[in-house]
Amino acid sequence: MDETQRLSELIGEIYDAAVDPSLWFDVLGKAAEFVGGVSATLFSKDASRKNGQVHYDDGRIDPHYKQLYFDKYVKLDIVTTGHYFAQIGEPVATADLIAYEEFLQSRFYREWARPQALVDFVSAVLDKSATSIALFGVFRHERDGIVDDETRRRMRLVVPHIRRAVLIGRLIDLRSDQAAAFADTFDGLSAGMLLVDGGGRIVHANTAAHHLLATGDVLGASNGRLVANDDEAGRTLRDIFHTASQGDAAIGVKGISVPLVARDGSRYVAHVLPLTSGARRRTGNTYAAVAALFIQRAEQQITSPPELIVKHYRLTPTELRVLLAIVEVGGVPEVAEALGVADTTVKTHLSRVYEKTGAGRQADLVKLVAGFASPLST
Repeated sequence: MDETQRLSELIGEIYDAAVDPSLWFDVLGKAAEFVGGVSATLFSKDASRKNGQVHYDDGRIDPHYKQLYFDKYVKLDIVTTGHYFAQIGEPVATADLIAYEEFLQSRFYREWARPQALVDFVSAVLDKSATSIALFGVFRHERDGIVDDETRRRMRLVVPHIRRAVLIGRLIDLRSDQAAAFADTFDGLSAGMLLVDGGGRIVHANTAAHHLLATGDVLGASNGRLVANDDEAGRTLRDIFHTASQGDAAIGVKGISVPLVARDGSRYVAHVLPLTSGARRRTGNTYAAVAALFIQRAEQQITSPPELIVKHYRLTPTELRVLLAIVEVGGVPEVAEALGVADTTVKTHLSRVYEKTGAGRQADLVKLVAGFASPLST
Protein backbone atom coordinates (compact mmCIF):
# COMPACT_ATOMS: atom_id res chain seq x y z
CA MET A 1 0.00 0.00 0.00
CA ASP A 2 1.49 3.37 -0.97
CA GLU A 3 1.60 6.41 1.31
CA THR A 4 -1.38 8.15 -0.28
CA GLN A 5 -3.64 5.17 0.24
CA ARG A 6 -2.39 4.57 3.79
CA LEU A 7 -2.97 8.22 4.66
CA SER A 8 -6.45 8.24 3.14
CA GLU A 9 -7.52 5.18 5.11
CA LEU A 10 -5.97 6.56 8.31
CA ILE A 11 -7.77 9.89 7.95
CA GLY A 12 -11.09 8.09 7.50
CA GLU A 13 -10.51 6.12 10.68
CA ILE A 14 -9.47 9.27 12.57
CA TYR A 15 -12.80 10.91 11.72
CA ASP A 16 -14.72 7.78 12.69
CA ALA A 17 -13.03 8.03 16.10
CA ALA A 18 -14.56 11.48 16.52
CA VAL A 19 -17.99 9.85 16.85
CA ASP A 20 -16.85 6.49 18.25
CA PRO A 21 -14.05 7.03 20.83
CA SER A 22 -13.51 3.27 21.20
CA LEU A 23 -11.71 3.42 17.85
CA TRP A 24 -8.88 5.61 19.15
CA PHE A 25 -6.94 2.58 20.44
CA ASP A 26 -6.43 1.17 16.94
CA VAL A 27 -6.27 4.58 15.24
CA LEU A 28 -3.39 5.77 17.41
CA GLY A 29 -1.45 2.57 16.77
CA LYS A 30 -1.79 3.11 13.02
CA ALA A 31 -0.91 6.79 13.39
CA ALA A 32 2.28 5.88 15.26
CA GLU A 33 3.29 3.48 12.49
CA PHE A 34 2.51 6.05 9.78
CA VAL A 35 4.54 8.80 11.46
CA GLY A 36 7.38 6.41 12.25
CA GLY A 37 7.24 5.53 15.92
CA VAL A 38 6.50 2.78 18.40
CA SER A 39 3.46 4.28 20.16
CA ALA A 40 1.10 7.26 20.06
CA THR A 41 -1.05 8.99 22.63
CA LEU A 42 -3.61 11.76 23.14
CA PHE A 43 -3.02 13.44 26.48
CA SER A 44 -3.28 16.72 28.36
CA LYS A 45 -1.26 18.62 30.91
CA ASP A 46 -2.50 21.20 33.41
CA ALA A 47 0.00 23.84 34.51
CA SER A 48 -2.05 25.06 37.46
CA ARG A 49 -2.51 21.58 38.95
CA LYS A 50 0.89 20.36 37.76
CA ASN A 51 -0.56 17.10 36.55
CA GLY A 52 -1.62 15.36 33.37
CA GLN A 53 -3.93 12.72 31.95
CA VAL A 54 -3.84 10.21 29.10
CA HIS A 55 -7.17 10.31 27.30
CA TYR A 56 -6.46 7.70 24.64
CA ASP A 57 -3.43 5.63 23.70
CA ASP A 58 -2.58 2.47 21.78
CA GLY A 59 -1.56 0.46 24.83
CA ARG A 60 2.03 0.01 23.69
CA ILE A 61 3.64 1.92 26.58
CA ASP A 62 4.02 -0.24 29.67
CA PRO A 63 1.26 0.74 32.19
CA HIS A 64 3.89 0.89 34.94
CA TYR A 65 5.87 3.57 33.10
CA LYS A 66 2.74 5.44 32.06
CA GLN A 67 1.66 5.74 35.69
CA LEU A 68 5.21 6.53 36.80
CA TYR A 69 5.33 9.48 34.40
CA PHE A 70 2.29 11.16 35.89
CA ASP A 71 3.23 10.28 39.46
CA LYS A 72 6.84 11.43 39.31
CA TYR A 73 8.00 13.20 36.15
CA VAL A 74 5.11 15.24 34.76
CA LYS A 75 6.10 18.41 36.64
CA LEU A 76 9.62 18.61 35.28
CA ASP A 77 9.46 16.95 31.86
CA ILE A 78 11.01 19.39 29.39
CA VAL A 79 9.59 17.39 26.48
CA THR A 80 6.11 18.77 27.19
CA THR A 81 6.84 21.84 29.36
CA GLY A 82 7.85 23.74 26.24
CA HIS A 83 4.50 23.08 24.60
CA TYR A 84 2.80 25.71 26.72
CA PHE A 85 4.08 28.24 24.20
CA ALA A 86 4.39 26.04 21.10
CA GLN A 87 2.47 26.85 17.95
CA ILE A 88 -0.73 24.83 17.64
CA GLY A 89 -0.39 21.96 15.16
CA GLU A 90 3.37 22.31 14.59
CA PRO A 91 5.49 19.17 15.21
CA VAL A 92 7.94 19.61 18.07
CA ALA A 93 10.75 17.16 18.88
CA THR A 94 12.89 16.87 21.98
CA ALA A 95 15.81 18.71 20.38
CA ASP A 96 13.54 21.71 19.70
CA LEU A 97 13.14 22.16 23.45
CA ILE A 98 16.46 21.12 24.96
CA ALA A 99 19.94 20.31 23.74
CA TYR A 100 19.76 16.61 22.99
CA GLU A 101 22.97 15.83 24.88
CA GLU A 102 21.51 17.56 27.93
CA PHE A 103 18.32 15.51 27.54
CA LEU A 104 20.39 12.30 27.57
CA GLN A 105 21.94 13.40 30.88
CA SER A 106 18.59 14.15 32.50
CA ARG A 107 16.99 12.09 35.20
CA PHE A 108 13.84 11.78 33.10
CA TYR A 109 15.75 10.12 30.26
CA ARG A 110 17.86 7.87 32.49
CA GLU A 111 15.01 6.66 34.67
CA TRP A 112 12.02 6.72 32.31
CA ALA A 113 12.92 6.83 28.62
CA ARG A 114 16.12 4.75 28.46
CA PRO A 115 14.70 1.68 30.26
CA GLN A 116 12.06 1.54 27.53
CA ALA A 117 14.60 2.12 24.73
CA LEU A 118 12.80 5.37 23.83
CA VAL A 119 15.05 8.00 22.25
CA ASP A 120 12.71 10.81 21.17
CA PHE A 121 9.16 12.13 21.25
CA VAL A 122 7.50 14.17 18.50
CA SER A 123 4.27 15.89 19.41
CA ALA A 124 1.92 18.70 18.50
CA VAL A 125 -0.40 20.90 20.52
CA LEU A 126 -4.02 20.34 19.49
CA ASP A 127 -5.55 22.97 21.74
CA LYS A 128 -4.57 25.08 24.72
CA SER A 129 -6.08 27.38 27.32
CA ALA A 130 -4.59 29.63 29.98
CA THR A 131 -3.63 26.66 32.14
CA SER A 132 -3.81 23.46 30.07
CA ILE A 133 -2.73 21.93 26.78
CA ALA A 134 -4.00 18.97 24.77
CA LEU A 135 -1.43 17.08 22.70
CA PHE A 136 -0.93 14.27 20.22
CA GLY A 137 2.46 12.61 20.47
CA VAL A 138 4.47 9.75 18.99
CA PHE A 139 7.29 7.96 20.84
CA ARG A 140 10.42 7.02 18.90
CA HIS A 141 12.21 3.77 19.75
CA GLU A 142 15.93 3.13 19.31
CA ARG A 143 15.20 1.35 16.03
CA ASP A 144 13.33 4.45 14.76
CA GLY A 145 16.11 6.91 15.61
CA ILE A 146 15.62 10.53 16.57
CA VAL A 147 13.05 12.72 14.84
CA ASP A 148 14.04 13.76 11.32
CA ASP A 149 12.49 15.81 8.51
CA GLU A 150 10.51 12.82 7.24
CA THR A 151 8.95 12.33 10.67
CA ARG A 152 7.93 15.98 10.82
CA ARG A 153 6.46 15.81 7.31
CA ARG A 154 4.31 12.84 8.21
CA MET A 155 3.20 14.48 11.46
CA ARG A 156 2.01 17.51 9.48
CA LEU A 157 -0.07 15.20 7.30
CA VAL A 158 -2.02 13.65 10.19
CA VAL A 159 -2.09 16.30 12.96
CA PRO A 160 -4.74 18.57 11.37
CA HIS A 161 -7.16 15.64 11.05
CA ILE A 162 -6.50 14.43 14.60
CA ARG A 163 -7.04 17.96 15.86
CA ARG A 164 -10.36 18.27 14.01
CA ALA A 165 -11.52 14.88 15.33
CA VAL A 166 -10.56 15.73 18.92
CA LEU A 167 -12.29 19.13 18.84
CA ILE A 168 -15.48 17.64 17.42
CA GLY A 169 -15.28 14.65 19.75
CA ARG A 170 -15.47 17.02 22.72
CA LEU A 171 -18.91 18.13 21.58
CA ILE A 172 -20.45 14.68 21.29
CA ASP A 173 -20.57 11.57 23.45
CA LEU A 174 -21.94 8.58 21.56
CA ARG A 175 -21.76 4.83 21.98
CA SER A 176 -20.50 2.92 18.98
CA ASP A 177 -23.97 1.55 18.23
CA GLN A 178 -25.23 5.13 17.87
CA ALA A 179 -22.44 6.34 15.60
CA ALA A 180 -24.05 5.25 12.34
CA ALA A 181 -27.12 7.40 12.95
CA PHE A 182 -25.63 10.07 15.18
CA ALA A 183 -27.60 12.92 13.55
CA ASP A 184 -30.78 11.58 15.15
CA THR A 185 -29.31 11.94 18.64
CA PHE A 186 -28.07 15.53 18.45
CA ASP A 187 -31.13 17.59 19.36
CA GLY A 188 -30.02 17.78 22.98
CA LEU A 189 -26.58 19.20 22.17
CA SER A 190 -25.87 22.75 23.26
CA ALA A 191 -23.72 23.15 20.16
CA GLY A 192 -25.51 23.77 16.89
CA MET A 193 -25.22 20.93 14.37
CA LEU A 194 -26.19 20.99 10.70
CA LEU A 195 -25.83 18.44 7.94
CA VAL A 196 -25.12 19.94 4.52
CA ASP A 197 -24.60 18.69 0.98
CA GLY A 198 -21.72 19.62 -1.31
CA GLY A 199 -23.44 22.83 -2.35
CA GLY A 200 -24.06 24.00 1.21
CA ARG A 201 -27.75 23.05 1.21
CA ILE A 202 -29.04 22.35 4.73
CA VAL A 203 -30.52 18.85 4.94
CA HIS A 204 -30.79 18.51 8.73
CA ALA A 205 -30.37 20.78 11.77
CA ASN A 206 -30.68 20.19 15.50
CA THR A 207 -32.58 22.44 17.90
CA ALA A 208 -29.60 24.67 18.72
CA ALA A 209 -28.85 25.15 15.01
CA HIS A 210 -32.47 26.02 14.25
CA HIS A 211 -32.23 28.75 16.88
CA LEU A 212 -29.04 30.14 15.34
CA LEU A 213 -30.62 30.17 11.90
CA ALA A 214 -33.82 31.80 13.18
CA THR A 215 -31.99 34.69 14.84
CA GLY A 216 -29.63 35.11 11.88
CA ASP A 217 -26.99 36.61 14.15
CA VAL A 218 -24.23 34.21 13.10
CA LEU A 219 -25.57 32.03 10.31
CA GLY A 220 -28.65 32.12 8.13
CA ALA A 221 -30.27 30.31 5.23
CA SER A 222 -30.99 31.56 1.73
CA ASN A 223 -33.01 29.32 -0.60
CA GLY A 224 -32.20 26.43 1.72
CA ARG A 225 -28.45 27.02 1.63
CA LEU A 226 -26.27 27.99 4.54
CA VAL A 227 -24.91 31.55 4.56
CA ALA A 228 -22.59 33.25 7.01
CA ASN A 229 -22.68 36.91 8.04
CA ASP A 230 -18.94 37.09 7.46
CA ASP A 231 -18.07 36.83 3.76
CA GLU A 232 -14.66 35.26 4.32
CA ALA A 233 -16.08 32.62 6.67
CA GLY A 234 -18.83 31.93 4.15
CA ARG A 235 -16.32 31.34 1.37
CA THR A 236 -14.27 29.07 3.60
CA LEU A 237 -17.29 26.96 4.51
CA ARG A 238 -18.47 26.67 0.91
CA ASP A 239 -15.00 25.51 -0.11
CA ILE A 240 -14.94 22.92 2.68
CA PHE A 241 -18.38 21.54 1.78
CA HIS A 242 -17.33 21.23 -1.86
CA THR A 243 -14.07 19.43 -1.08
CA ALA A 244 -15.76 17.20 1.52
CA SER A 245 -17.76 15.61 -1.30
CA GLN A 246 -14.44 14.35 -2.71
CA GLY A 247 -13.51 12.34 0.37
CA ASP A 248 -11.90 12.69 3.79
CA ALA A 249 -8.37 13.35 2.55
CA ALA A 250 -9.53 16.08 0.17
CA ILE A 251 -10.69 18.30 3.01
CA GLY A 252 -7.07 18.60 4.14
CA VAL A 253 -6.28 21.23 6.74
CA LYS A 254 -9.05 23.61 5.73
CA GLY A 255 -11.55 24.80 8.28
CA ILE A 256 -10.42 22.94 11.37
CA SER A 257 -11.73 25.90 13.36
CA VAL A 258 -13.60 28.47 11.27
CA PRO A 259 -14.12 31.72 13.23
CA LEU A 260 -17.58 33.29 13.00
CA VAL A 261 -18.60 36.74 14.25
CA ALA A 262 -22.17 37.55 15.26
CA ARG A 263 -23.78 40.92 14.53
CA ASP A 264 -23.30 41.95 18.17
CA GLY A 265 -19.60 41.16 17.96
CA SER A 266 -19.71 37.92 19.94
CA ARG A 267 -17.54 35.19 18.55
CA TYR A 268 -18.33 31.62 17.55
CA VAL A 269 -16.32 28.80 16.03
CA ALA A 270 -17.36 26.14 13.51
CA HIS A 271 -15.87 22.67 12.96
CA VAL A 272 -16.58 20.50 9.92
CA LEU A 273 -16.70 16.69 10.00
CA PRO A 274 -16.81 14.97 6.56
CA LEU A 275 -19.43 12.23 6.12
CA THR A 276 -18.15 10.56 2.98
CA SER A 277 -16.20 7.59 4.36
CA GLY A 278 -16.19 4.95 7.08
CA ALA A 279 -19.07 4.51 9.52
CA ARG A 280 -20.05 8.14 8.93
CA ARG A 281 -20.95 7.38 5.32
CA ARG A 282 -24.24 5.77 6.36
CA THR A 283 -25.38 8.99 7.98
CA GLY A 284 -24.25 10.99 4.95
CA ASN A 285 -26.11 8.71 2.56
CA THR A 286 -29.26 8.75 4.68
CA TYR A 287 -29.41 12.54 4.63
CA ALA A 288 -27.72 13.14 1.26
CA ALA A 289 -25.11 15.10 3.23
CA VAL A 290 -21.34 15.35 2.76
CA ALA A 291 -20.47 17.07 6.05
CA ALA A 292 -21.65 17.82 9.57
CA LEU A 293 -21.10 21.39 10.77
CA PHE A 294 -20.80 22.10 14.50
CA ILE A 295 -21.13 25.66 15.81
CA GLN A 296 -20.47 26.82 19.36
CA ARG A 297 -19.62 30.05 21.12
CA ALA A 298 -15.86 30.56 21.17
CA GLU A 299 -14.07 30.53 24.49
CA GLN A 300 -12.06 33.59 25.35
CA GLN A 301 -8.43 33.00 24.46
CA ILE A 302 -6.20 33.78 27.41
CA THR A 303 -2.44 33.44 27.20
CA SER A 304 -1.04 30.99 29.74
CA PRO A 305 1.35 32.27 32.46
CA PRO A 306 4.33 30.24 31.13
CA GLU A 307 3.68 31.60 27.64
CA LEU A 308 3.48 35.15 28.98
CA ILE A 309 6.77 34.73 30.85
CA VAL A 310 8.53 33.32 27.79
CA LYS A 311 7.31 36.08 25.49
CA HIS A 312 7.99 38.87 27.97
CA TYR A 313 11.54 37.83 28.84
CA ARG A 314 12.41 35.88 25.68
CA LEU A 315 13.35 32.75 27.58
CA THR A 316 14.29 29.51 25.89
CA PRO A 317 12.33 26.35 26.82
CA THR A 318 15.24 25.15 28.94
CA GLU A 319 15.48 28.50 30.76
CA LEU A 320 11.74 28.34 31.44
CA ARG A 321 12.16 24.82 32.77
CA VAL A 322 14.86 25.92 35.21
CA LEU A 323 12.88 28.99 36.26
CA LEU A 324 9.77 26.94 37.06
CA ALA A 325 11.87 24.28 38.79
CA ILE A 326 13.50 26.90 41.01
CA VAL A 327 10.04 28.11 42.03
CA GLU A 328 8.58 24.63 42.54
CA VAL A 329 11.55 22.67 43.92
CA GLY A 330 13.97 25.08 45.59
CA GLY A 331 17.66 25.89 45.25
CA VAL A 332 20.24 24.87 42.68
CA PRO A 333 21.23 21.53 44.31
CA GLU A 334 17.58 20.48 44.67
CA VAL A 335 16.76 21.44 41.08
CA ALA A 336 19.85 19.66 39.75
CA GLU A 337 18.82 16.52 41.65
CA ALA A 338 15.21 16.72 40.45
CA LEU A 339 16.17 17.31 36.82
CA GLY A 340 19.03 14.86 36.90
CA VAL A 341 21.65 17.31 35.62
CA ALA A 342 24.83 18.82 37.06
CA ASP A 343 24.73 21.82 39.40
CA THR A 344 26.85 23.72 36.88
CA THR A 345 24.23 23.15 34.16
CA VAL A 346 21.48 24.59 36.35
CA LYS A 347 23.70 27.54 37.33
CA THR A 348 24.43 28.31 33.68
CA HIS A 349 20.75 28.45 32.74
CA LEU A 350 19.86 30.28 35.94
CA SER A 351 22.42 33.01 35.26
CA ARG A 352 20.78 33.63 31.88
CA VAL A 353 17.36 33.80 33.55
CA TYR A 354 18.69 36.39 36.00
CA GLU A 355 20.18 38.38 33.14
CA LYS A 356 16.99 38.36 31.05
CA THR A 357 14.54 39.02 33.90
CA GLY A 358 16.64 41.47 35.87
CA ALA A 359 16.15 39.40 39.02
CA GLY A 360 18.96 39.30 41.57
CA ARG A 361 18.03 36.31 43.69
CA GLN A 362 15.77 33.28 43.74
CA ALA A 363 13.15 35.02 45.89
CA ASP A 364 12.75 37.57 43.09
CA LEU A 365 12.01 34.75 40.63
CA VAL A 366 9.29 33.38 42.91
CA LYS A 367 7.64 36.83 42.99
CA LEU A 368 8.01 37.16 39.23
CA VAL A 369 6.22 33.88 38.52
CA ALA A 370 3.54 34.63 41.13
CA GLY A 371 2.88 37.96 39.43
CA PHE A 372 2.27 36.35 36.07
CA ALA A 373 0.06 33.69 37.65
CA SER A 374 -2.22 36.34 39.16
CA PRO A 375 -5.55 36.78 37.33
CA LEU A 376 -5.00 40.54 37.66
CA SER A 377 -1.69 40.50 35.79
CA THR A 378 -1.57 41.79 32.22
